[in-house]
Amino acid sequence: MIDPKILNDISSKVGDTLPKGLQALQHDLQHNLHSGMESMLGKLNLVTREEFDIQQAVLMRTRAKVEALEKQVSELEKILKDK
Repeated sequence: MIDPKILNDISSKVGDTLPKGLQALQHDLQHNLHSGMESMLGKLNLVTREEFDIQQAVLMRTRAKVEALEKQVSELEKILKDK
């Protein structure tokens, strides 16, 4: 899931850039911005870094197996062609 610390950091940075007159609303703005980003990001079909790394490892193993099978098929085709 999305790290709440990242959302807090973003909303704090936005709040810190407010002009002096609006800084009284900073807390409310940060809260609303945080909630809005969390809602928006929650609707996206995102995966965690851990899930991504696992799938990348699976893909690498699959790719290695496909390459080995392609080599084996190529060798078998060569044997059949030589007969």
